[in-house]
Amino acid sequence: MKKNEYVVNVNKRFNYMKPTAFKDEKTIRKELGTTLGIKNPMAVPRLDKIVINCGLGEATKDKKVIEKMESQLLVITGQKPVITRAKKAISSYKTREGDPIGLKITLRKKRMWDFLKRLIGIALPRVRDFRGIANNGFDGKGNYTLGIKEQTMFPELEYAMVDKVRGFSATFVTTAKNDNDGKALLVELGLPFEK
Repeated sequence: MKKNEYVVNVNKRFNYMKPTAFKDEKTIRKELGTTLGIKNPMAVPRLDKIVINCGLGEATKDKKVIEKMESQLLVITGQKPVITRAKKAISSYKTREGDPIGLKITLRKKRMWDFLKRLIGIALPRVRDFRGIANNGFDGKGNYTLGIKEQTMFPELEYAMVDKVRGFSATFVTTAKNDNDGKALLVELGLPFEK
């Protein structure tokens, strides 16, 4: 089975999982506008994109690591990652300028919402001793970065594809002006923050 066929099959398999906890964007905007006291619906913060970043320092020794993780992220997100390269040579890390050292994916619109639903509804509840995500991932401008320690928490990824447990970060880029507005938006979307 080819990678693209597998992604289509996974999306069909998990398409029936539409939890009732997820509200549509209009409802979220209305509720968030009243909560934050914003009258103009266009000024209400919204989720712009989700950027997934995976640093692979071991790729300098083994070039196949990039290909393996690329196929895994393709299955998890449904979108092919872009290879990030070293901007300059650093001798202590044994990297040369232009060496592949990571992967990056920018999810927007339908793929962004699909990933968010699967993250909140399926992947996060599978984490052992899960008590909520940390509150300290905000950057001061309303964006939130979530560190994911294992890619195996996503059920669409078969264990045969996983050669080594690796993590990646997911950054939720919002149009919020500050952290409080950004957190209010993410709570409204359903991200379970720890209390």
